[in-house]
Amino acid sequence: MNMVSYGGGANSTALLIGLHQHRIPVDLILFADTGAEHPHTYAYLEVMDSWLKDHGMPSITRVYKTTREGKRLTLEDECLQSCSLPSIAYGFKRCSLKHKIGPQEKFCNHYPPCRRIWEAGKRVVKFIGYDAGEGYRSNKVLLGDLADRKYSKWYPLMEWGWTRDDCIRQIEAAGLPQPGKSSCFFCPSMKPDEITALREQYHDLFRRALALEDNARQNLKTVKGLGRNYSWRERFGKEFCTHGNG
Repeated sequence: MNMVSYGGGANSTALLIGLHQHRIPVDLILFADTGAEHPHTYAYLEVMDSWLKDHGMPSITRVYKTTREGKRLTLEDECLQSCSLPSIAYGFKRCSLKHKIGPQEKFCNHYPPCRRIWEAGKRVVKFIGYDAGEGYRSNKVLLGDLADRKYSKWYPLMEWGWTRDDCIRQIEAAGLPQPGKSSCFFCPSMKPDEITALREQYHDLFRRALALEDNARQNLKTVKGLGRNYSWRERFGKEFCTHGNG
């Protein structure tokens, strides 16, 4: 049972291309949708699904966070309800755990092929798209990987020696457009030029990011806003009113 956690970026796209090149079978491809990805990522999922179909690979299965009642809960809704920013703004990674890793875990826990593997005392092989320049990332989780009873982690890009630049070249060689960076449109890790591009290209999404920041302001003590040590509104959005036309 071989599965890929697809992030919608260059590395995980190159990973799928490489697995096809090396004739390594893939049984399941999961994409965890926070409900707040950039439009180019959602558009690329369609492009990638078409490529996968043409190459005899499974389509991308989208999963997402739900409440106990089974209702979808996006990361944006969660932040608005709790009057807070994404946890990465405070130096934590709970948003990734809850809205990326968690939904994939929940899906696999209820997915019969995965359950059959575990019931047989075996592990599901999970391919992870760390490139050849990211050995520090795999080293950090090495002990956890070895102790994992459910999944056997494999880092093919590192094994093949594919760097980030190699990934970009492989995508181009496969006849695919570059996917662009994958992140939430209000991610505190976005760089100034990415925030500016969001403001220029997607006015509505930029306003929603400012509204999320405004909504959390009353509870901010250790950070100033989505920029951690600065507010997006103060630096990039003074001319945008939360409910105005901007």
